[in-house]
Order: sequence, then C-alpha cells, then structure tokens
Amino acid sequence: MHKKAKPSDLITYSKEFVLQNEEKEKRAAELIIANNELAFQNREKEKRAAELIIANKELAFQNEEKEKRAEELVLANKELVFQNNEKGKRAAELIVANKELVFQNGEKGKRAAELIIANKELIFQNEEKSKRAAELVIANKELVFQNEEKGKRAAELIIANKELAFQNNEKEKRAAELIIANKELVFQNGEKEKRAAELIIANKELVFQGDEKEKRAEELNIAYTKIKKAEEVLKEYIKGLEQMMFMTHHKVRQPVANILGLSHMLGQYIKAPVTLKKLVGYMELSAKDLDTFTKELTVFIGALEKKGKKKTL
Repeated sequence: MHKKAKPSDLITYSKEFVLQNEEKEKRAAELIIANNELAFQNREKEKRAAELIIANKELAFQNEEKEKRAEELVLANKELVFQNNEKGKRAAELIVANKELVFQNGEKGKRAAELIIANKELIFQNEEKSKRAAELVIANKELVFQNEEKGKRAAELIIANKELAFQNNEKEKRAAELIIANKELVFQNGEKEKRAAELIIANKELVFQGDEKEKRAEELNIAYTKIKKAEEVLKEYIKGLEQMMFMTHHKVRQPVANILGLSHMLGQYIKAPVTLKKLVGYMELSAKDLDTFTKELTVFIGALEKKGKKKTL
C-alpha cells in the first residue's frame, strides 16, 4: 500500500523542479558565453604573439644592419685618408648608407603603427569587458522577473493542489512521478557541481589571460626603449659627421692652402731651369685638385648632416 503524499510536499517538489530547470538553462547560457569569450581571447593572444615575434626579428635585423653600417663608415674614413684617388667609390658607399638609413626610418614608422594597433586592441578588449558587465545587469533584471513569475506559478499550483485533493485515484501516478523527479534532482545536483567546477577553471583562465596581457604591455615597453636607443645612435652618427666636416675644413684645407701659396710663390720668385718650374707647376696643379676635392667633400658631408637632422626631427 502506497503512502499518501501530502499536498504541501507536492507543492514543494514542483517548485524545486521548476527552479532547477531554470538554473540549468542559465548555467548553459553562461557556459556558452564564457566559451565564446575564451575562444576570442585565445585568437587575440596568438595574433599578439605573432606580431611580437615579427617585431623582435625586425629589431634584431636592424641592429645587425646598424653595426655593419658603422664598420663600413670606419673603413671608409680610413680609406679616404690614405687613398684620395678612390673618392668616387667612397661617395657611392655613403649614398648607399643614406638609403639604408631611410629604409630603417621607414621600418621605425611601421613599428610605431603596430604599437598603435596593439593599443587599439587593448581598448577593444576593455570595451568587451564593459559589455559583459552590462549583460550581467540585464541577467539580474531577468532573475527578478523570473521570481515574480515563480510567485504566479505558486498561486497556480495551490489551485492545482486543491484539484488533486478531489482526485485520489491519481495519487499512485503522482507518487511514481515524484520518485522519477527525485532521481532527476539527484542527477541535476551532480550536473550543478560539474558546472561549478567548470566555472572555477574558467575563472583561473581569465586570471592567466590578465597576466599575459601585462606581459605583452611590458614587451611593448621594451620595444619602445630599443627604438629610442636607435634614435640616440643616429644622433651620435650626426655628431660624427659634424666632427668630420670640422676636420676637413680646418685640418685638411689649411695645409692645402699653404701648399697652394708656397707653390705660387715658388713659381713667381724662383730662378731655376725650366724643368724645375714645370715641377713647381705640377705641384701647384695637384694642390688645386686637392683643394677642390676638400671643398666638394665639405659640401657633401654638410648635406648628409642636414638629412640626418631632418630624420631625427
């Protein structure tokens, strides 16, 4: 003989069953949103990692190119002092070095543009977090509405229980349904515990992603510091050009002017055979050629200095 179920127990079981169904639907919706957010953040992390790898390779390439340029300039200066007859080749090498500097400045501009894009991406992620907060506010309002609906359903269940009091012939069916409902409740409690564990894992993943964003910000700061160092090296290069122009103007042209003056005086006042006068004329001609070259070199170095100052600005 089955035990007769009380109407109050039926009301309680029915309320609990409806509440658990609503909680399952909410948890499922929250898990879908969390999974979509995690997938989006993982894709963004991969993009940031790829961009940082490219930026690091580019900076390493530029540092190697700058060291090569510095070595070539040292060799060029030594070669200019001892081999004046190769002035054309050295000028061509300086032109190539200038083109390389223009290319490096263009690369710096690209790096700056990439940093701007990364900053915009961070702003976008912050906006997405704000949207998630707004969605949670909407979800809370929905919970208030659902509680009101549950109150209405409770009133309806009271009416249904009165009807059940007059229908004792269905008590066995109700008892069987309650047994099934209890089993379902046990299953649902197990599912809720699983959902709670999954939410804990999702929270840990969010904390990890926050740490990764801070690391990316530090890497961007390091890249910016390297760019500043490259600008300082360019300024040192300009200072070197200024020193070279000063040495060319004061330490090279002065002896050349002295040679010109002496050869002119020798040509006017020396009384010597024709052969000696020819040698003096050759010496004066060579001194004039050297004077012309020093003037051209001064103008060329001045132009390089102006270009370098424009690039630093």
